[in-house]
Amino acid sequence: MPAQKAAIILAAGKGKRMKSDLPKVLHPIGGKPMIEMLLDRLQPLGFTKTVVVIGHQGEEVRDALAGYAVEFAWQREQLGTGHAVMMAREALEEFSGPILVAAGDVPFLSIDSMARLFAAHAEAEAAATCLSAHFDDPTGYGRIIRDDTGSLLRAIVEHKDASPDILEISEINSGTFLFDAGKLFATLAQLTTDNAQGEYYLTDVVKILHESGDKVAVVAAENPDEVRGVNSPEQLVDLARRLGLDA
Repeated sequence: MPAQKAAIILAAGKGKRMKSDLPKVLHPIGGKPMIEMLLDRLQPLGFTKTVVVIGHQGEEVRDALAGYAVEFAWQREQLGTGHAVMMAREALEEFSGPILVAAGDVPFLSIDSMARLFAAHAEAEAAATCLSAHFDDPTGYGRIIRDDTGSLLRAIVEHKDASPDILEISEINSGTFLFDAGKLFATLAQLTTDNAQGEYYLTDVVKILHESGDKVAVVAAENPDEVRGVNSPEQLVDLARRLGLDA
């Protein structure tokens, strides 16, 4: 892995479906908040800088992470994942290495998958690399559209924007990416909100890079459970059960 690498952790969402006053990323699994579990798992990778993007009840998230060596960036308006990553630009304006983008409500990313993500990124000399997974039920997740070679990514289509044929695809976007820093921020500036949710999708960066001739690699997690996110109390309980932990 490269010596200089940064991480952006997205933790600004409201988590309305959690039906709780607690910020979503602070909901515990096995007695520890999800975002802390994620940061603990990423710590051995030795990131030069980690930026946590906060928004809804951000003060609570910031206070909870007081013991971690992280910086914070505010997303005052909830305008999508692409917009959230834009908020970290100032903190990383001097950084030129690879940047990992991960969601604070996906707490079980493994070191093995991270190593494979970095290796695939370097081998393909990619501008971006996506961590995917194959789900028996991919409902709600963006679908992976590979190119004709099968090894590179052409696009990610969000569930709400997908045609019936695309909805048949079982390979999903985990929301975990590795980006070349310069390519990431230059491409974010080209995003629009022309989609079903009226948001700036981080996944549209993939399509823009592909169409500009840049390589976007994709590698699938061997254990799909490690990339499952949490958007509801039911999903929290299900994820805990899958991993043998208490919700």
